[in-house]
Amino acid sequence: MTPQVKQSAREMRRIQTRERILAAAIAEFKLAGMSDADVNAIAAAAGVAHGTFFFHFPSKEHVLLELESREEARMAADFARFLDDTHDLVTVLNETVHLVTGLEQRLGSLLFKELLALHFSPTRPTRDEWTDHPVIVLLVREVERARGDGEVHPAVDAFYSAAFFLLGVYGVLTTTGNAEVRDTMLAKLVDTAVRGLGNSKEV
Repeated sequence: MTPQVKQSAREMRRIQTRERILAAAIAEFKLAGMSDADVNAIAAAAGVAHGTFFFHFPSKEHVLLELESREEARMAADFARFLDDTHDLVTVLNETVHLVTGLEQRLGSLLFKELLALHFSPTRPTRDEWTDHPVIVLLVREVERARGDGEVHPAVDAFYSAAFFLLGVYGVLTTTGNAEVRDTMLAKLVDTAVRGLGNSKEV
């Protein structure tokens, strides 16, 4: 029993240290951006040695990968709860916009843009499939459901429709700073997407 207790305590300390480093790194990234973030400052804020940062995260990019994974899980959980209630494709797309804009608000504009840049970067430390990203999986399923229910044209490709819509949302948020203009653009993006998918209902 004693070795197991010791191992458990050691693992708990490891997790706590990793969480401190992650929190300190995210705070530093919000201020300076990932590229200009100072690992020494992160280590000092977390109360660890410089090398301890790299023991837990091989690079600063790996911090963003961890953040991306956690934020996607949070968004997917919120999305799944939303989908438990009665909804149509219009409300689904509007909720998608709400989830992504909520992410930008939590991270701040600078870190949000850097997270997206890493997500689409050809030098991303790990490559994965779209099925590894729960938010787009849920959105693809909803387009498939809408297609099956006759809300959209039967020839619509669910994956590409979902991917293009999300890219449109990302594009508006990363290139438009004026709140009123971006709200108008996002509303028109939803309207255009629904009409382009062949939905005959009024938005």
